[in-house]
Formats: sequence, C-alpha cells, structure tokens
Amino acid sequence: MPDLLLIEDDAMVRRGLQLALQRHGHVVVGAETGEIGLETFADRNPDLVVLDLMLPGIDGFEVCRRIRRSSQVPIIMLTARGDDFDVVTGLEAGADDYVVKPIQPTVLDARIRAVLRRAVGEHDGVRVHGGLRIDTDSLMVTVEGAEVSLTPTELRLLLVLSRSPGRVFSRQQLLEQVWEQGYLGDSRLVDNGVMRLRTKIERDPASPRYVQTARGFGYRFGPV
Repeated sequence: MPDLLLIEDDAMVRRGLQLALQRHGHVVVGAETGEIGLETFADRNPDLVVLDLMLPGIDGFEVCRRIRRSSQVPIIMLTARGDDFDVVTGLEAGADDYVVKPIQPTVLDARIRAVLRRAVGEHDGVRVHGGLRIDTDSLMVTVEGAEVSLTPTELRLLLVLSRSPGRVFSRQQLLEQVWEQGYLGDSRLVDNGVMRLRTKIERDPASPRYVQTARGFGYRFGPV
C-alpha cells in the first residue's frame, strides 16, 4: 500500500484528493505549505510525493529541488499551470511527471502507479519463491499470503536480487542497480537496506532464507 505525501494549499482540493486516493488503496498524508511538506517528507519518508506548484511560501519548484538534494523519491507535480515553460521547469527541477488540474482521481491514481512502476523498473510477471510471492506488475509482495509493505528502495532491492536466484551481487553492484549508477554512497547503505528488507520478508531475519549473505562478497537471493 503506497505511502503518499500530498502537498496542496487548497484545503478542499487536498481533502478531496486524500479521500479519493485512499479509496484507491493509498495511504495519504497532506501538507498545506511547502515548508510543512518538507518537514513531513523528512519525518515520513513517503513512497511518492504529489506536489502542487503554486504554494504559499516556497513554491513547488523549490520544494522539488530541495527534496532532490537528498532523495530520488518519485514526484508528480499537480498544478493548474500547464504552459510548456512550467512543464519544462518542473521536469528540470526533478519531477517524474507533470499533471495539469483538474484531473479525475482515477487518472491521477493511474499516473501514480505508472510512476511507481517506472521507479522500480522490473516487470516480468509473478515470481514465487517458497512462501514469498512478488508480482512485478502490481508491485505487490506477499509472504505466506500476507501482503508486505515495502518502500521503493526495499522493493528495488528485492527485485534485483530475486531476478537471479543464487547469483552473488557485490555491494557496489547493488549500490549501482538499486541506488542508481553513479551514486557515491556508503556500502553500509546496502547492509542497512538488506537488514530492513529481511525484517519484512524473513520469518527469522537472523537466519535468512531469501536474502542470504555471501561472506566477503555481498548478497544473493536463495536459491529457495
């Protein structure tokens, strides 16, 4: 169930979209200004941000730029301004999609799911490994029939590893494929990501069945 942050200053629009997107299965938290949106983003680490452009205080372009300094979370700009200059500026600021209001909630839901799928980038049907089921189209993961909520990074990590059961991935390979090529991060990011993923999909994270450690090399998935 994706966790969304909706930054929108119009209270009626914000509340209406919150209710509609919740009916589509999203968890939605709202923020009425850019400043509050940035604080909420830091607190909640959402899976995707829906961002209005014309906000009191700092505008949506600046909010997008500030988020991009620290995160690759998918961002959809939602605004009444639809001229080409604004669209280009929004995408150059780091938005993944640009949607002009008014928009039907079903259309916005479809755009959200499309952006989330592109963010993950792995769609080859359903992978079943023991009690773990990964639907790469709907991006749903279940363990023993129970749905598991993963962040986009955790899901990308699981998709990369489970694509080639038994293959060992070095930490650098996982940094490049999961955290994007060229990312100059600490390899401990990988270790922390694996640890969080294990707590969600493994029956006993201390003795993992799915995401196993290849000591001195990195990690591999199973084989199960």
